[in-house]
Amino acid sequence: MVLTIDRLTDELTVTLLLSGAAFILAMLLTPVYTTLAYRYKFWKKQRVTSTTGEKLLVFTKLHEKKFKRNIPTMAGIIAVIAITVVTLLFNLDRAQTYLPLAALVGGGAVGLLDDIINIRGQGGGVAGLRSSVKFLMITALGLALGWYFSVKLGYDVVHLPYVGDIALGWLMIPLFAFAVVATGNAVNISDGLDGLAGGLLSIAYGAFGVIAMLQGQFILAGFCFTVLGSLLAYLWFNIYPARFFMGDVGSFALGTSLGVVAMLTNSFFLLPVVGIVFVMEAGSSLLQIVSKRLFKHKIFLSAPVHHHLEAIGWPETKVTMRFWVIAAVAAFAGILVALTGGHV
Repeated sequence: MVLTIDRLTDELTVTLLLSGAAFILAMLLTPVYTTLAYRYKFWKKQRVTSTTGEKLLVFTKLHEKKFKRNIPTMAGIIAVIAITVVTLLFNLDRAQTYLPLAALVGGGAVGLLDDIINIRGQGGGVAGLRSSVKFLMITALGLALGWYFSVKLGYDVVHLPYVGDIALGWLMIPLFAFAVVATGNAVNISDGLDGLAGGLLSIAYGAFGVIAMLQGQFILAGFCFTVLGSLLAYLWFNIYPARFFMGDVGSFALGTSLGVVAMLTNSFFLLPVVGIVFVMEAGSSLLQIVSKRLFKHKIFLSAPVHHHLEAIGWPETKVTMRFWVIAAVAAFAGILVALTGGHV
């Protein structure tokens, strides 16, 4: 696609306006959410047992002071509402925004259910939906969206940087579902420190927004920057010390939608590059679980890896900001690969 300066200027203007609209709407919605959160006590329940059943002694000690004050969760619903409203009103397109918006709402619905159970739950177990139930629900969502992606939109190839397109046929559906499930869960796992997930998601959506724009997918780029605008509003209140938490409604909504954006830009193999910190976080949790179950031994003092770094003495803000730096470098690397590897 050959772009004139005037066309590019127009598209950039629209994209920035969408981002600004999402930021302003999210900022306006925040007092409404905060009022409801404190009135109805949307307090985040602290986990005291791990996925494998043992008590989380290190995690509990690290975050004992934080959970002594009541901190609302479920603030990710602000971003979901802001992005949905802006997209429906100004940026709706069958080919470019139906799927990421559906993933945002569908993933958010699963996370919202989990958050409600967590808020209403009593006792000190792993409050919320069981992991297996969440996995099945997100997988069903991924398969349904993957069917639309493959059958209705006609995508049947995946691009391998510096090699070319690989025809997959119907296998595109499970690959799409894997991207959605893996990204949704990785973002959910990463949401453990003040400002961490919000910052990482902002960088990732910014990178894929640039890639989409370079491909001429301006409506999809507009969606990415709509998400970025809402996330910047969230981060204003979530950086240390956090006023509220994103909750599963935010992490699953934004994580699953990010996986969809990667597939729509034909960037499946760029997803672990741009999202390298998400890979580190999810990978450390998986390694910890496997090691404990097979060898009865912990690799990390506490998993995911951001808690391990806290346990060896890194302040929470140091972990968060260094992970932001890693994510920014990875985002630049991902854009570079997109430019040189045949994605644009």
